[in-house]
Amino acid sequence: MKTIDPTQLRNQHLDSKISSTLFRISQKKILYLLGLLFLTLLVPQVAFAEVFVPLHEYLGYFDSTGIYTVVGNVKNENSFAIIPTITVSVIDDSDIISKTIKHVPLAAGKEIPFKIKFPELTSNTPILVNPEITFEKTITDEIPIQILYDKTLIKHDDGHITGRIQNIGEETIYYPKIYAVVHGYENVLDITQNIELIEKIEPGQILDFSMYPDPAIIEDVFYYSCFAPVDTTVIPVTAKKDDGNFDFRYDSGAWYSAAKFDETGTTLSIKGYNSYPLETYANFEFPPISGDEKFSVTLNDEPVEFIQSIDEMGYWHVAFKVGPTSQGILKISGFEKGLPPELPKIPQWIKVNTEWWITNQISDIEFLEGIDFLFEKQIISVPERDVLSESQWKIPQWVKVSAEWWHEEKISDDDFLNIIENLVQRKIIVV
Repeated sequence: MKTIDPTQLRNQHLDSKISSTLFRISQKKILYLLGLLFLTLLVPQVAFAEVFVPLHEYLGYFDSTGIYTVVGNVKNENSFAIIPTITVSVIDDSDIISKTIKHVPLAAGKEIPFKIKFPELTSNTPILVNPEITFEKTITDEIPIQILYDKTLIKHDDGHITGRIQNIGEETIYYPKIYAVVHGYENVLDITQNIELIEKIEPGQILDFSMYPDPAIIEDVFYYSCFAPVDTTVIPVTAKKDDGNFDFRYDSGAWYSAAKFDETGTTLSIKGYNSYPLETYANFEFPPISGDEKFSVTLNDEPVEFIQSIDEMGYWHVAFKVGPTSQGILKISGFEKGLPPELPKIPQWIKVNTEWWITNQISDIEFLEGIDFLFEKQIISVPERDVLSESQWKIPQWVKVSAEWWHEEKISDDDFLNIIENLVQRKIIVV
């Protein structure tokens, strides 16, 4: 087992939630739903204000392993950023299976594809219901990653595509991912993403990427469009553990399902498969229980080499490579018994920084780096905030009084966050 610097996983998001509901309905209700589905098919797009999923970019298909897969593309035509929540429902014989995904922040005028798999389906003729979409307003900057539309962007004979991306911003982007919509000659076929792990891309740096569609549709691929770069993406999972729910997330070019703990609550097993003909990666993120966990990983009972680390929010990460066209039962052992405690809103390292700042052990700029992190992670936000270089950051010394109260636990995390949010909004603190 190796250890890496926690800041390497700095941009991992903790902002997704999936719920799956399965219930029985009568034959009468099925007929009603089919009639409703017929009517909604006449509508050109599913919309909520200026956020919608075009129906010509929304479909379901059986992938190369027989799993029913639903793909779509969320468009945000508002003048502000949003966090979209998409609910997808499928009629499976006399059952309705619904899944909801809270996606990553989406900047104004941008789009983001999504993919949801339904391994629970038993019917060979499922009926896909139009998606429901809601959103909440947020603040996020456009990801400064550009697809290079030049001779290096190539669609190959086997349907996959290779190309290059460039960081056109002024800051390092950690764990970027590129989504794209895969088209056939007449319709959309799939949603895909870069197959290789990109740990980071420095300002001005150019990196290669490759994308593979599901093997079930490679012969029908015509072109790729709607390339959408994001700096975070996670798939949420819930497993029963010690009479409660254990929520965790993963980021991977492979797909995982049917997660469950053993009777002791110390070993997690989950089915995984990589349908692509290339090696990819998996990065699992777990909330800590004791903070002293030491994990081990096996695939089909064979040891897997992995990296264990902890990020700046205090979450464990277990990362490893996934072989091409592979599948099996992944087991991760080393969990403590019981369920994780609720983590504080503000990471512990920021509290340590605050103590050092109060006692003049670090500079104002070093303290403000922690405050800027709270904005990056959307722990706090203001309606408008200019992006400034560190040389323009400023903070009055009297703010140390409030910081000291928080460090001494005379005021709560929420009180401190409200104070900082108010001071930044009034431009007393500039960061």
